[in-house]
Amino acid sequence: MKRLIAQPSFNLTVWSLISANCLHPAIASSPPLDDLSSPFIQTESSSLPTLESSSQLTFPDGQRILQVADLAQSETSENDVIRIIVEEKKEEEKVEPASTPVYTIEAEEIRQQEADSVAEILRTSPGFAVNDAGFGADIHTGTYYRGASINQSVFLLNGRPIGSNINTYHGSTDLNSIPTGAIEKVELSSGTSATLYGSEAFGGVVNIVTKQGEDTPTRFNGLVQFGSYDHSNVQGQLSGSVGDVNYIFNYQNFEAENNYRVPIGAANRGPDGRLFNGDTAVTNYYGKVGFDLNDRNSLSLDVSKVSSRRGLLYFGFPLQRDRLDHDLLNAGLSWQAKLGEGDDSTLNTTVSFNQDYFSTYGPTQQTRYRTGSLDSRTFNARVDHDWQTGANHNLRWGLDLQNSLLTGEVESNVPQLVALNGTEDRDRLHTALFALNTWKLNQDLQVELGLRQNFNSEFGSYLNPSVGGRWEVSPTVAMRGSWVSVQRNPGLDQLYVFDTVHNWLPNPNLDPETGSSWTAGVDLQLASNLNAQMTYFGSRLDNRLGIQAGRWENIGLVNTNGLEAALRWQITPQWSSFVNYTYTDAEIQTGPERGLQLGLIPYSVGQLGIGYESAGWQVNLYANYFSGARRALFNTPGDSSEDFSPDWLRLDLGLRVPITRNLGFTAFLENLTDQTYERANRIYQPGLTVRVGLQSY
Repeated sequence: MKRLIAQPSFNLTVWSLISANCLHPAIASSPPLDDLSSPFIQTESSSLPTLESSSQLTFPDGQRILQVADLAQSETSENDVIRIIVEEKKEEEKVEPASTPVYTIEAEEIRQQEADSVAEILRTSPGFAVNDAGFGADIHTGTYYRGASINQSVFLLNGRPIGSNINTYHGSTDLNSIPTGAIEKVELSSGTSATLYGSEAFGGVVNIVTKQGEDTPTRFNGLVQFGSYDHSNVQGQLSGSVGDVNYIFNYQNFEAENNYRVPIGAANRGPDGRLFNGDTAVTNYYGKVGFDLNDRNSLSLDVSKVSSRRGLLYFGFPLQRDRLDHDLLNAGLSWQAKLGEGDDSTLNTTVSFNQDYFSTYGPTQQTRYRTGSLDSRTFNARVDHDWQTGANHNLRWGLDLQNSLLTGEVESNVPQLVALNGTEDRDRLHTALFALNTWKLNQDLQVELGLRQNFNSEFGSYLNPSVGGRWEVSPTVAMRGSWVSVQRNPGLDQLYVFDTVHNWLPNPNLDPETGSSWTAGVDLQLASNLNAQMTYFGSRLDNRLGIQAGRWENIGLVNTNGLEAALRWQITPQWSSFVNYTYTDAEIQTGPERGLQLGLIPYSVGQLGIGYESAGWQVNLYANYFSGARRALFNTPGDSSEDFSPDWLRLDLGLRVPITRNLGFTAFLENLTDQTYERANRIYQPGLTVRVGLQSY
């Protein structure tokens, strides 16, 4: 029997040659070459010269060198040994920014959490304090990333902006209105990411990546789920491909009455002791089509339409009946082109449109009526060139163009406010040139340098630099750090539109919020199945925007310092666990609240999860801790703005039981201890709630 000997070096092109029909029978009948454990294959060092052509074969005892095409017609004996000598061809490793941690929440983890919205995904993520997720969620209470508000972080959909930058009429980016059915993953980054995506990334960058069609015939997935307080969640997804075209279409409808019992003193507690006006209904349509023009160029178009209808909760006011309608439309067309001959130069071009329409309306204590609407439209264009210029250097550079338009309408029949009724039409043009250089100085040391030059039609031109670095001290320990200059310009609504709901006056003389953010941390590979990341983060933010005496003002300086830790442990192939902890000290440095923690931001939040999965069975237990937050807004008479809400600990349990290969029963039990607690600012979480359903996958 012939023995096939593979030389230690390896060139991928050999496999395509020796798999042709013209191969010598000795090779054609031998085991696959990639099975190096086979007794028919021996690897040995050889003093024979390396072949310059992958189509040449060398025979010992005579040193016959034949082309593969000739081998099929040559005669060899059964005792011949065939040695294939091939050259190793290593691909250059791409140099990627690594000065700050990048956390990724995959679709499977989202499904395990039974998350209904992006807000619920982020509330268990490192660095986040989310007060407005789940039952009775209210957008007054906020989402904070490393102490920065939702408008001080950048939110992206497939790499393009979705944030409205609106601050009144409850119009900030509403993460409770972005369903999860079409989400493939959520990526969290910071530091030099601000160079690429915007200088307003005080906290960081959140990129929501949606699913794309599978390279299979048409496939349908769905979810039907029902639960406490008239909770219902229905999802349907159709995906597949036809030739070079792949597609995915997703529908999701979520509703909940949220009429659970709340204690005396809770926001919007009705006469029957239940939460009043806390209902919500969200419908989402999403579609994406991708087309491979050739092996170097591809196009994709995705469109998302969200309609949200909900009641609003106020703290400290008499019973309120205000409603909020929110309609979101986001569409983006992207072209990806690989330049040159290899994969080291990629050009991404994107054009997109984002519209957020907010309408808040309702009675003023049942005697007067007011309404306010904000129609925000944004046109975006982006050219992004990712270029591996050499083995040790990567340059990512490009151009961002954004044209923002806002129409604000206010109307009130309160006599003293009638004079402020009217319509405001405003627009703003913002252009930015960006470049992020990443150098691998040696095998262990990497540095990053970024520049973002901004041109704004209202606030002129300004430069925001960034710098970062990473040092691999050992194979298991790496140190990293970053610093970035940041600036966030006031929203068009803060400058020009009267808020008839809160009676807040605009201020056309506002200055931008400016400052810097920094991180320092360590990555630890404690074992092959256990890794940890610890990060110190800080920021110094001047001219912070807030309300003083019923008017938008620059209220002063805020210093933020914190610690973020994340640990992942794959205990066994079936068992896994994670722990996250974030400490945030966001101290006001000037004004009448000097020395106080920023309102609604807890000092400590933590999450722990442990899960088991095998043969379709799945059990996940989660613990969430919240240290309480300062009740800074809309305090009831006699209360102090320095009061903190009590801390709380919640346990949740998720189950999945396979029924068939592609169908499973799901259950999620939230707040297992059945304790009603104050989530933030007199917004209360109900006791034990249950959600059950069927899911195909």
